[in-house]
Amino acid sequence: MTRVLVTEKLAEAGLDLLREAGHEVDVRLGCTPEEIHAAIATADALIVRSATTVDAAMLKAASQLTVVGRAGVGLDNVDVDVATARGVIVANAPTANSISAAEHTMAMILAVARNVPQAHRALVDGRWERSQWSGTELHDKTLGVVGLGNIGGLVVERARAFGMRVIGHDPFVSDDRAAELGVELVELNDLVAEADFLTLHLARTPETVNLIDASRLALAKPNLRVINVARGGIVNEHDLAAAVADGTIAGAAIDVFETEPKTTSPLFDLPQVVVTPHLGASTAEAQDRAGVTIAEQVNLALAGDFVPFAVNVAARGVSDVVRPFLPLAEQLGARFSRLVGGRAEAIDVVFAGEIGGFDCRMAELAVLKGVVSGRVDEPVSYVNAEEVADRIGIKVRSRTSSRSPSGHLNGIKLEGDGHTLAGTVSPAGDVRIIAIDDIAIDIPVADHLLVVLNDDTPGMIGRVGKLFGDAEVNIDDMHLGRGPGGGRAIMVIATAQPVPDAVVATVSALDQIHSVQSLDLL
Repeated sequence: MTRVLVTEKLAEAGLDLLREAGHEVDVRLGCTPEEIHAAIATADALIVRSATTVDAAMLKAASQLTVVGRAGVGLDNVDVDVATARGVIVANAPTANSISAAEHTMAMILAVARNVPQAHRALVDGRWERSQWSGTELHDKTLGVVGLGNIGGLVVERARAFGMRVIGHDPFVSDDRAAELGVELVELNDLVAEADFLTLHLARTPETVNLIDASRLALAKPNLRVINVARGGIVNEHDLAAAVADGTIAGAAIDVFETEPKTTSPLFDLPQVVVTPHLGASTAEAQDRAGVTIAEQVNLALAGDFVPFAVNVAARGVSDVVRPFLPLAEQLGARFSRLVGGRAEAIDVVFAGEIGGFDCRMAELAVLKGVVSGRVDEPVSYVNAEEVADRIGIKVRSRTSSRSPSGHLNGIKLEGDGHTLAGTVSPAGDVRIIAIDDIAIDIPVADHLLVVLNDDTPGMIGRVGKLFGDAEVNIDDMHLGRGPGGGRAIMVIATAQPVPDAVVATVSALDQIHSVQSLDLL
């Protein structure tokens, strides 16, 4: 049984999903790093939030780990590079807290605009300070949004409902996407200089640390208010406190800090600053979504399937048209490796039909995963398939074709070492093999397949069938195909159990049998 180690609180709905998939779920809260190191040694999956640091030492202690799931967006606490080098999938829940984070951003904008917490504090302390805490409207003000991804886009929608003008900065967003959001794209320095409110929605990376510092704040209007509900460290806290204290800007609302938990800061002493203890994702709905989403990703990873929210896979995106073909691609890779006896060093993959018009990089990775899985002792995932293939000298090249093998609407064909293998996915979702060595057949992929190449003469099916019957080996399915021009034929035999070596040898010894090849997975 696979074991999932959970070191931080996860929604019960997520834990239930893991258990329903047949995994042992080991929840250990409040552990020291040393205790986690001991517990992770036999874990197949690790699920964390933000408090567990998954560093190189922890990953080294996890000898059989397949996946690290971060139930949230940020990955500051996970060493993704080391995980990738060890072939460990790292997945997160990038959209689980989007609505909560966007709503908290708006709450912080409103709070700092109208001095809500300051006025509350004064009143409960017995002071009626109505004139002191006069605020400013959002209507007709300019909101500068740095980072126009999922959360940033949701903030834009909500800000426009308040009648705000929105400008944005994001080098990865196209003009068309910005126009769709109703955002004018500007350079970062121009955004800082023009905005009345500035909100950040970026990951913390070496490029974004201290993105808003003293030099940038010096460009601002004195009525600017800075909001950060993204990641600590993107705004230099000391520079921000100084800018507020000396009147360079009007105020700030900060939910995240460079180091957490944080109980002392020069920001805390300033009445113009609103602070909260990293509450952006702290809603019941967001926690439930994060738990369920990461459980789904972990289940996929442990099943060897494509993980949509994996952050360290060479090709992350996959279209809805290509996605159903990923299991086929992996099956073909594994079976082709058996067909050629593990010899092929260069494999050509043809994506034919409708799927050829889409990005098939993920399907190419699936082929590689299937090809190399039976050739090495280590676990192979979408993360390390390319590296393992390079190490053992296997190259995969892909191309597209408008014409699918054997006349099907879509198909994938592998070629190499004088052999070919093609397959498709039926309208019902079945993975089928439709050609072997360019001889057309049609058989569902089964655990145990035997391929018999023979002369196309009468009686061959009966002779082979009798040998199976004499050996008391039940044939579940048999499909036949004739080579072009006649002369050669192929039998593909599916059985419930592996065909014994003695039966393979007996069939191989028959006259007019040219080869007998098992396509069973190793």
